[in-house]
Amino acid sequence: MNGDGESMKRIFFVEDDLSLINGLSFAIKKQGYEIDVARTSLEAEQLWMNGKYDLVILDVSLPDGSGYDICKKIRKVSKVPIMFLTAADEETDIIMGLDIGGDDYITKPFKLAVFLSRVNALLRRSENFNQMETELSSNGITIQRLKGEVYKNGKQIDLTASEYKLLCLFMENPDMILSPEQILSRLWDCDEKYIDTNTLTVYIRRLRKKIEDNPADPHSIVTVRGMGYKWNTIE
Repeated sequence: MNGDGESMKRIFFVEDDLSLINGLSFAIKKQGYEIDVARTSLEAEQLWMNGKYDLVILDVSLPDGSGYDICKKIRKVSKVPIMFLTAADEETDIIMGLDIGGDDYITKPFKLAVFLSRVNALLRRSENFNQMETELSSNGITIQRLKGEVYKNGKQIDLTASEYKLLCLFMENPDMILSPEQILSRLWDCDEKYIDTNTLTVYIRRLRKKIEDNPADPHSIVTVRGMGYKWNTIE
């Protein structure tokens, strides 16, 4: 059965726990989505080559590898939203998952309603992706959205997935003060309590190092004391 691809959203689910596969597959189909399941990294690679998906859900620990490795491979060829499932609610894991290109994170055990609302949010994001401005430019920094590339004064700079999202958020909201809470909730759909303001400070510092002429005296990403940060447009 070969539809025109427009009708049904397709989800790629990589998970080895049978009870979880059964429960979540049933719930996802009830939402009106199609789902393909792979139970190992090897199966996932084969399925990924054959299908086109609107969302990928990866369990971090698989019998023959890691969901992180699959994420890295997918990110080389696609910007499809990726959500991780994990049993380990360690902050270091979460930051690593987001850094290599994950969009969201949910820790087992979770409530089905929470899981489905996250799935729906990510699917909406994949729709919005096609309607965004394709280029943002300010202060000598240019983001080419379709390629996911960033240039400073015409030279390409290398950002992690999290740094890229953070820069997009600032440049989409020039001269607006964004509170740490706003940034965290907009940047990652996951629960802010996992990613605290200290982590955000680290990301801001790393991003400044790459885009500011003098990171110690930033002119683009400025700190507004007691309120948050803003992208300062320099005439």
